Amino acid sequence: MQKNRIVSVRAGFSLIELLIVIVILGGLVAVVAPGLMDSADQAKRDTVCLKMNDIGKRLDMFKLDNGVYPDTEEGLQALVANPDPEKYPNYRAKPYLKKLPKDSWKTPFVYIKKGDSFDLVSFAADRKEGGEENNKDILFSTCNK
Repeated sequence: MQKNRIVSVRAGFSLIELLIVIVILGGLVAVVAPGLMDSADQAKRDTVCLKMNDIGKRLDMFKLDNGVYPDTEEGLQALVANPDPEKYPNYRAKPYLKKLPKDSWKTPFVYIKKGDSFDLVSFAADRKEGGEENNKDILFSTCNK
């Protein structure tokens, strides 16, 4: 006689096994996610510095052609269109910029003329003057230091 064998086939995972996997994945996310977020914020800040360097070169070209940097009131708009043809008779036929650039948070840069130099400011993530850590303003004058 043949004995009847009962073969148990197990399909799927138990609830306990699924909960363990979820807890492990949650722990990994908790450890890895903050580092990734900090990297993303730093990448945005680095991108702002790169954009500021480009704008700075355009401002230097403006000064080379016209003898001075644009006034603070004229701002970066002076790189898009000649603000005063009498004041800047050597302005190039093509503008220095096609359109005004924005920082990584889609906010326009602030231009400040300081005597024979200038500074550019990005108000960073909070879009307000001041701030700390990732909300700290980014200055062209300190970007590469």
